Amino acid sequence: MKGVSDPKERQIYQSKYSNSWALVIGINKYAHTSPLNYATNDAKVIASTLIDRFAFPKENVSLLLNEAATHTAIKTSFLSFADTKKIQPNDRIIVYFAGHGLTLAGKRGEVGFLVPSDGNPDNVATLMRWDEFTRNADLVPAKHIFFLMDACYGGLMLQRAPSFGSMRFLGDMLKRYARQVLTAGKADQTVADGSGVRPGHSIFTAHLLDALEGKASTKEGLLSANGVMAYVYEQVGKDHYSTQTPHFGFLEGDGDFIFDTVILDKLRAEEPAPREDEPGKEKGEKGEADILVNTSQQVVTIPEPQEEKSVAETTKELLSDPTAKIKLDDYVTLHVRRLLEAIDLRNFPVQAVTIDQSSFLDRLGKYEEAVKDLQQIVILLAKWGSGDQLSLLEKIFIRIAETDKGSSGLVAWINLQWYPIQILMYSAGIAALSMKNFAALRISLETRVRWDDGRPGTFPLAMAVSARMGDLHDIFKWLPGLEQKYVPRSEHLFALLQPVLEDLLSLGRSYESLFDRFEIFNALAYADAQNSGWGPYGRFGWKHSRGYGESPFDLLLEEAKREEKEWGPIKAGMFKGSFERFNEIVTPFKAKLDKIPWW
Repeated sequence: MKGVSDPKERQIYQSKYSNSWALVIGINKYAHTSPLNYATNDAKVIASTLIDRFAFPKENVSLLLNEAATHTAIKTSFLSFADTKKIQPNDRIIVYFAGHGLTLAGKRGEVGFLVPSDGNPDNVATLMRWDEFTRNADLVPAKHIFFLMDACYGGLMLQRAPSFGSMRFLGDMLKRYARQVLTAGKADQTVADGSGVRPGHSIFTAHLLDALEGKASTKEGLLSANGVMAYVYEQVGKDHYSTQTPHFGFLEGDGDFIFDTVILDKLRAEEPAPREDEPGKEKGEKGEADILVNTSQQVVTIPEPQEEKSVAETTKELLSDPTAKIKLDDYVTLHVRRLLEAIDLRNFPVQAVTIDQSSFLDRLGKYEEAVKDLQQIVILLAKWGSGDQLSLLEKIFIRIAETDKGSSGLVAWINLQWYPIQILMYSAGIAALSMKNFAALRISLETRVRWDDGRPGTFPLAMAVSARMGDLHDIFKWLPGLEQKYVPRSEHLFALLQPVLEDLLSLGRSYESLFDRFEIFNALAYADAQNSGWGPYGRFGWKHSRGYGESPFDLLLEEAKREEKEWGPIKAGMFKGSFERFNEIVTPFKAKLDKIPWW
C-alpha cells in the first residue's frame, strides 16, 4: 500500500499555498523541573502574529500552554498533520516551541530532547526526542514545514543550507519541498528566558518577532524562512545580553517557507487576462506569472566543514590548472558513466510500462535528479573552457546521446530519454552565452550525433534533441501550473535551470534574456540543419508576437545585422561561418514567426 511517504512517489507542487497550519507550544509551569517566566507569553504572541499578520486561519492554529502541553498532547497534535484528509501537499506548517531543552550523550553522539510539561529531566522516558519530529515529518504531506524552537539542545542533524545564489524565482521556491529548522541555541548553551529587546519576551523570540514584522524582509517585501534564520542568527549572536548562538539549517529539500506571498499575488492579479479568442483558456483566466527576487540577504549556511569538495569546486580547480588535462578528462568520464548508469534502461524501462500523469512526473523528476552533477560540470566547461577542455563538452553530448535507448517500447518513454541531454544542452548554452563563449555555444548546438531512429549518418544535437522532445509538447502540460501555457516545456526548463545557473554564475536578472537568446539560437540551428525556415519556438515566440516589451528575437537580429561578419557566433563558425547563410535562415524563420496566432 502506498503512503504519502513512499519515496517512489514524486509530488509536484504548485507555486502557492492552499492552507496554513501551526502548532504553537509554550510552557512556563513544569511538574518536575524549574519554571520559566515568558514561554507562554512568547507562544501566545507567535500564535497571534501568524493569525493576524500572515492570515493563518485561527481554527488551524493549535496553542498548547503549560499543563496542556504534555508529551502525549504534543505528539498527538503534531501527528494530526499526517492526516491526508486534512493536510494537503500545497499546505505550509509552522511548529513553535518555547520551553526547556535537554541534551544527553549517546553512542552515536548527542541526542536532543524537548521537555513537555509533564516531563522529568531525570527520566528520559518522559521526554520528547527532537528526532521524533523529524522522523514523523516524513508522514506529513505538506510541502513546507518550519520548526522554530526557543530552546537549546544538541543532536540536530542539519544539512548545510542549499546555495541559492543571489536571485531566485519566488514561484519556483514555492514549488520546492522544504523542512527547515531554527533553534535558540546549541547543546552547551543556556537560553535566556528574558532580557529580550521586547519586554516580556526571551531574547530569541524578541528578535524572531522583529524578523516576522518585517526586519528580515527583502527590499521587494519577501519574507522567507531563510530570511528569518539569517536575521535571527545575526541579531541574537550580537545581542550584548546573549550567551547563545542560534542553530539553523535544512532537514531536507531546497525550497523555502514563504510567510507572505503578497508580491506574487499582486503580480498575478495585475497580469492581463487572455483574449476571448485565445485557445485553451477561459475568458478572464490568469496565468502563473513569476517574479525574480534578490535573496542575497536570505541565504544562510551552516558554518561546518565539509569533508569532500563539491563537484563545482573540483571542476573549477581542474579547469584552472593547465597541467590537469588528464585528471579533468578522467573526472568528466567518471560523471558521464555515473549518469549513464543512473538513467539506463534498467532504471527507466520503455517497454510494457503505461504512461499517465503520475508516472510521467515521477520519471521527469528522477531524470532531473540524476543529471545534477554533470549539469554543473557542463555549465563550468561552457563558461570557462577552451581548446581541449571544450572537446570534453562535445564528448559528453556524444556519449550520452548515442547510448542505447531501446529499439521498441512506448514512444513517449523513448523520446523522454533525450530529456537529460536537453537539460545539459540548455545549461551549457546559457552558460556559454553568459561569457560570450560562442565556441562552446556552437558545441552545445551543433555537435553531431547519431540518431537512433535508423537514419544513417550524424545530425546536429539541436536537431536530434528538438525533434525527439518536440513530440512531448502536450505531455508537459501535465505539470501543475503549465496546463494553459503555450510552450510548457520551455516554461518548465526556464524555472528548473535558474537556481543552479544562478548559484554557479550569478546571472541575476540577465538570466531571462540569456535563456531566450539560447532558445532562439537553438531554433535557428534546427532551421539551419533542416533548411526549412522553421525551428522549435520557446518563450521568445509569444514574447515576439504579443508585444511583450522588446522582442528577444528582434534584439538578436538587430545585433547580428549591426555586426555582420564580426558577430561572435559567425566568427565561431555557426551558420557555416557565413553571415549570408544566417540571413538565408533567419528571413523565412522570421516570416513564419510573425504569423503565429498565439491568441
